[in-house]
Amino acid sequence: MRNIVLIINNIRSAHNVGAILRTSEGMGVDKIIFSGYSPYPKINGDTRLPHISKKLTDRISKTSLGAEKLLKLSYAEDIYKEIAKLKKQNYQIISLEQSKTAIDIKNYSPTNKIVLILGNELDGVEKDLLLLSNEIIEIPMLGEKESYNVASSAAIALYHMRFSE
Repeated sequence: MRNIVLIINNIRSAHNVGAILRTSEGMGVDKIIFSGYSPYPKINGDTRLPHISKKLTDRISKTSLGAEKLLKLSYAEDIYKEIAKLKKQNYQIISLEQSKTAIDIKNYSPTNKIVLILGNELDGVEKDLLLLSNEIIEIPMLGEKESYNVASSAAIALYHMRFSE
């Protein structure tokens, strides 16, 4: 079975985070790493003020429906160091982003150790993180809108990564 680590970087919405956690639990994601200003539920060793941690956990759990209690979660102050560690463990770093260098997700063949990076709802994955990526993948759009919601995109990408040959 594939090892999948998810990085949630600078996602603003607690509801999007909750939806991503629920999908991640269903897709068997091994670990989720939060970074930047992404809201995250209470985690072991949480250094945030208790009322902040509780407030965000309550917001996230509205859409995660308790999935946050079933997942391995952490927060990385320095996401670049965390990615360097994962690369040393032979993980392939994959960013989900619309880019001139992105490949269509249906043409991406997942390896056995994957890190999927999700970025901000409006600005996407930070350019510095894209530069650290082994691949950039995108989901084709058939309608007039320019992109999918980040939680919907995460679901599509995680399904592909879990079940593609």
